[in-house]
Amino acid sequence: MSLRDLMDGLKEKANELKTEALKFKNKDFLQAAMAGSALLALADGEISPEEKRKMVKFIENYEPLSVFKTTDIIGAFGDFVNQLEFDNDLGEAKAFEAIGKMKNNSQAARLIMRLVISIGAADGDFDDHEKAMARRIAVELGLTAAEFEL
Repeated sequence: MSLRDLMDGLKEKANELKTEALKFKNKDFLQAAMAGSALLALADGEISPEEKRKMVKFIENYEPLSVFKTTDIIGAFGDFVNQLEFDNDLGEAKAFEAIGKMKNNSQAARLIMRLVISIGAADGDFDDHEKAMARRIAVELGLTAAEFEL
């Protein structure tokens, strides 16, 4: 084994550790974003394919979360949807608990709101039920709904 092979191996291991560290660091954000997405997507009673596509595309294109696989994103979203569909009250409590973890991170909170609003508008109709849920999410994040024209 040459020195170059050893160095390449060390670089590869360092990149793997960085990826794992980024996943851990952003896990709370991913959970909060998927909780907000599920709450908003179900606010009007159904989840459209457009809402699902918009959510996945938004998360995939957000660089700090690019370390997550699409299957991880969809899995987290599906978990929140399943909880909400099984028991709405308990599902909402768990979703808002996840969202609340981002309250002290202004940048993350605003990004979650942009995601939520994007999902609400994905099917071409950001209805009153979706707007009401977006306002509740903004409050949980410590933001004012008016800041997002809600």
